[in-house]
Amino acid sequence: MKTLLVYPKYPDSFWSFKYALKFIGVKAALPPLGLLTIAAMLPQNWEKRLVDMNVRKLQDKDLMWADYVLISAMSIQQDSVREVITRCKELGVKIIAGGSLFTSEPEKFDEVDHLVLNEGEITLGAFLEDMERGCPRHIYSTNEMPSLDRTPVPLWKLIKMKDYSTMSIQFSRGCPFDCEFCDITTLFGRKPRLKPTDRFIGELDAIYNQGWRGGVFIVDDNFIGNKARLKKEVLPAVIRWMEEHRSPFWFITEASINLADDDELLQLMQRANFASVFIGIESPDEESLEECNKFHNINRDLIASVKKIQNYGLQVSGGFIVGFDSDTLSIFDRQIDFIQKSGIVTAMVGLLKAPVGTKLFKRLKKENRLLSDFSGDNTDLSINFITKMNIQKLISGYQKIVTTIYDPQPYYERVMEFFKEFKPAKKKSITMLRFCYVKALFRAMIILGFLEKGRRDFWKFLMKTLVKYPRFLPEAFTFAIYGHHFRKIFRSEQLQPEGSN
Repeated sequence: MKTLLVYPKYPDSFWSFKYALKFIGVKAALPPLGLLTIAAMLPQNWEKRLVDMNVRKLQDKDLMWADYVLISAMSIQQDSVREVITRCKELGVKIIAGGSLFTSEPEKFDEVDHLVLNEGEITLGAFLEDMERGCPRHIYSTNEMPSLDRTPVPLWKLIKMKDYSTMSIQFSRGCPFDCEFCDITTLFGRKPRLKPTDRFIGELDAIYNQGWRGGVFIVDDNFIGNKARLKKEVLPAVIRWMEEHRSPFWFITEASINLADDDELLQLMQRANFASVFIGIESPDEESLEECNKFHNINRDLIASVKKIQNYGLQVSGGFIVGFDSDTLSIFDRQIDFIQKSGIVTAMVGLLKAPVGTKLFKRLKKENRLLSDFSGDNTDLSINFITKMNIQKLISGYQKIVTTIYDPQPYYERVMEFFKEFKPAKKKSITMLRFCYVKALFRAMIILGFLEKGRRDFWKFLMKTLVKYPRFLPEAFTFAIYGHHFRKIFRSEQLQPEGSN
C-alpha cells in the first residue's frame, strides 16, 4: 500500500509566524506531529511519504503515486482541506481523513472515502483490521479515551527537520478545566492522560538522535494538568536527561494561570530549561471570565501572577478574547491597558468564536444565535454568532486593540516591561546560537532598522536594551522580529481601522 500523508496549508495568522520565519530562513514553525504519529501506527510494510503543504506544494504526481491520501487537519485549515479533497476526487485517489476538523464536523465531508475520527490509537486500528479483511467502513468513531502508553514515537524520518523552526512532542491529552468556548475537553476529556515518563524521555531521545538541537514545543493544551506527576517524576527525569545531553533543547508549552501558585513547579520548569509558556488570560473582566467558566482566572491579581511566572525565567505568551456577552465598550481600552502593564509581549488577541461541539456552541444554538460556519481563525473578522454588542463596534474595538499593542512604540515599551521582570537561569542551551539566527540578526537590522515604519523606535529600543539589559539583546531581536510579523498580519486592508493610512 502506498500512502501519502498530507498536511493542509495554514492561512496567515498569529500562529503561522510566516513573516518572522523568513528572517531565519525556515519554511514552517512546527511539523505535523499528529500525522507523523499516525504514520508510525500504519503497517511497516506500507510505503509512506508526507507532504506538508506549509513547506512545499502538493503536486499531482504526489497524489497519483498514492493508493490512499491520508489527511489530518484543524478547523483553521479547512479551505486547504477542500482543495486537497477536490484534487483527489478529480484524480480518482481514495481519501482517509482524521483529526479535529473531521471529528467535529464529519457530516460536512461525506465525499471522503473513510473518516477515521477521534483518537487514532483506537479508530485507526479498527480501520486497518477491516481493510485487511477487505470491508472498510465509511466512518470510524469512538467515545473511548485511550491510554497514551499505546502511542508510538512519531516517524520523524518522513520530514526534513531543517524546514522547521521548532520540533514538537506530546506528553498529555485533556484538560481539567472546562472553558465554555474551548473544544479540548470535548475532543480529549477533562481527565489528563499522560504518557509514561520513560516513553516521554524516549521521544526526546528520538528527536535528539535525528540531529535536532533547539526549541521543542510540548503541545499539550495544559502541560500542568497533573502537577503531582510532573513534580515527582517527569520534570526530574527531564532535568537529568538535559544535564546528561548538555542541554540541547529549550522548551515551550501551554499551561493555566495557576502555574503561578506553585513555586516548586516553576523552579523545576526553570531547571529543565523551559523558556516560554502560553496561558489563556482571555479578559481582565471577571464577569466575562465567569461567563465563559474561566473560574481559575478569577479572584486573583492576573498581572501579579504573570509577573511571578516571568520572574522564574519563563516568557508568558497570552491568549485574549473580546466579544463576550458581558463585554462593554470599555473592554477594548481595558485589554490594551492590561496587556501593556503585564509585559506579555506576544499577546494573541482574537474575536470570540463558537467551535462546534463546545458548551458555547450548544448554548448559542439553543438561543438561536448561531450564524455562519466556524472558520477556526480568531484573527479574521468573521463571527459565527449574533453578538450582544453592536457588531461594527465590536470589530472596530478589536481593530483598535491589535493596531495599538503592535504599533512599534507601545510594543517596544511592553518588551521593556517584560525585561524588568524576566529572570532566566544563567545556564543557556549550547544550541542557542545557530547560523540562521546570525542571518536573522542582520536581516532584522536592515528591515526593521532602515526599511520599516517605526525604525526610529527600533533603534531606541535596542539602545535601551544595551544600556539597561545587555544580557537580553538576543531576546530583543527576537521580539522585534515577532512584532514585525504581527504588524504584517494586521496591516491587511480589512484590519485597518477607519481613517488610518
